[in-house]
Amino acid sequence: MIPQCNPKANYKKYREEIDKAISTVLSSGSYVLGEQVTSFEDEFSSFLGISETIGVANGTDAIELALRACKIGNSDLVATVSHTAVATVSAIRRVGAKPIFVDIEEDFYTMSPKDLAAVINEYDIKAIIVVHIYGQMADMQGILDLAKQKDIPVIEDCAQAHGATQESKMAGTWGDIGCFSFYPTKNLGAIGDAGAVVTNNMEIANRLREIRQYGWKERYISIREGINSRLDEIQAAVLRVKLKYLSMDNNRRKEIAAIYNKNLENLNHIIVPKLRTGNKHVYHQYVILSEHRDTIRRELEEDGIFCGIHYPKPVHLQSIYHKSSYNILDLNVTEQFSGQILSLPMYPELNLEEAKEVTARIKNIKF
Repeated sequence: MIPQCNPKANYKKYREEIDKAISTVLSSGSYVLGEQVTSFEDEFSSFLGISETIGVANGTDAIELALRACKIGNSDLVATVSHTAVATVSAIRRVGAKPIFVDIEEDFYTMSPKDLAAVINEYDIKAIIVVHIYGQMADMQGILDLAKQKDIPVIEDCAQAHGATQESKMAGTWGDIGCFSFYPTKNLGAIGDAGAVVTNNMEIANRLREIRQYGWKERYISIREGINSRLDEIQAAVLRVKLKYLSMDNNRRKEIAAIYNKNLENLNHIIVPKLRTGNKHVYHQYVILSEHRDTIRRELEEDGIFCGIHYPKPVHLQSIYHKSSYNILDLNVTEQFSGQILSLPMYPELNLEEAKEVTARIKNIKF
């Protein structure tokens, strides 16, 4: 059996170090926002090449805090994509703002600067949330050029892009704020929920630290409205262990992707992922396009090979968000791709022979 993802395998690979790290926390008596969190924040900042990391409870909170730090609130319009995890839009709604959906580029599944231009030229957009999906960054320079024309803050949703780069610059360091999830299946995954917000702006960083803990500047004294979104010591300790191996694990993902590319790129019923010039893709997911998506998925499952769909229904077509959103443009690419995307097995512990087996089984499917 080959699963689509396997966070347990990642734990087992680093079990000795992770168990030791957890034991250290348990013995310390400090469990929330302590030494492990501070050390992880420093180490993650160093990894990214950014000045400030603020650990939070999860990736959805990270986006909510970023919006609050940018003073986004009731009825403000936030441009983002519909081709994303629902968490992106959930965070927008949690601050009382409204999403305006932008279509994606055909080749890279990320926000289309052309469609973004049409939105910001017509509507009073207060913030832009760019989603670096599947492990590859969006066209940040194109998006930033548009945002600067109207002084719109840019927030990067990097939940699937730990270690991805564009022109050698890390995901999360291009915009005003970067947001990370460390859900267990991510390239850098905890053993529960965890997240972080990063920035080079000290004023924003101080605001984020206050908002994550009830708006406190000093204990028990709130100077602004805030929430409880604190990174706990156990998750931080686990992340410190795994951060040391993130680049190695990302390189392994690229090896697996290379096998998939080599064996699938010449099949006329499959489109393999394209790499944007100047980008380093970290393959959180390896996503193919095929009009025969459901047949491929079914046939592979019968052989014990499990795939995923990220994501089966665009957010703007989900009834609860349709009612609260502004559908400005036709989202033709988003809607077309939702019926064709298929995520093949992808995790660093996947055996290369297993990756070859996946492609061999796909080649044998009769349409």
